[in-house]
Amino acid sequence: MSLIVERDKELGVALVTLDRPEKHNAIDLETADELSAVWRDFRFDETVRAVVLTGAGSKAFCTGIDRAAEVPQPSSPYSIDDPLIAIGPKANDLWKPVIAAVEGMACGGAFYLLGESEFVVASREATFFDPHTTYGMVSAYETIYLAQRMPFGEVARMALMGTAERTSARRAYETGLVSELTDPGEAVDAALRAATVVASYPAEAVQGTVRAAWAAGEGARARALGLAPHLIALGNLPPARQSERFAGRGGSGYRLR
Repeated sequence: MSLIVERDKELGVALVTLDRPEKHNAIDLETADELSAVWRDFRFDETVRAVVLTGAGSKAFCTGIDRAAEVPQPSSPYSIDDPLIAIGPKANDLWKPVIAAVEGMACGGAFYLLGESEFVVASREATFFDPHTTYGMVSAYETIYLAQRMPFGEVARMALMGTAERTSARRAYETGLVSELTDPGEAVDAALRAATVVASYPAEAVQGTVRAAWAAGEGARARALGLAPHLIALGNLPPARQSERFAGRGGSGYRLR
């Protein structure tokens, strides 16, 4: 198991922890399946009224898909199999509030999870970046999710600058990605405090409010997500060339923003 799921039935709060710290909590195929399963399970668990999502250790919340994962792809340019497409709560029809607690790095496919959380709490030492373009890959889903939270220019800069710079927690807070900053090591506790408050309210009112908030941008988001597979299929370098660029970037530096 690569997830730790803890439930406090008295408070109505669950804590979900990505438990692959040796891999910077990167998501392999097993973890992707486990995430989908836990969100679906929460739909039927009346003792869970709010959820906190985090990553084990202090180095990373999540660094996206594990590059060792092998995902066979259809030959058609009109379709693509994305193993991360169903790792988020909304993709699994969960409308109970989810609060993300970020320590360390959050990058690439981590935005599938942050993008489907209600809000994000982060340590002041957290950083955010999207490496896709650096490696010859289209940042589609990540950019779409971020565009629901941040100004266009900030989203475009993060996606286009790739590994050349990282967005600091302070900048992420200033631009709307993060709603609360904490001292290092305290993001989970802060998120749990917020989740406990939310879980104490009537569940129907809370879930209706969550659904209303997401409905505000649902039309534009759905249209953009429908386009994403085609952009990826047409714009990505072949996997071998992606790997070449990844290997060649080994020790390159970055600028904190």
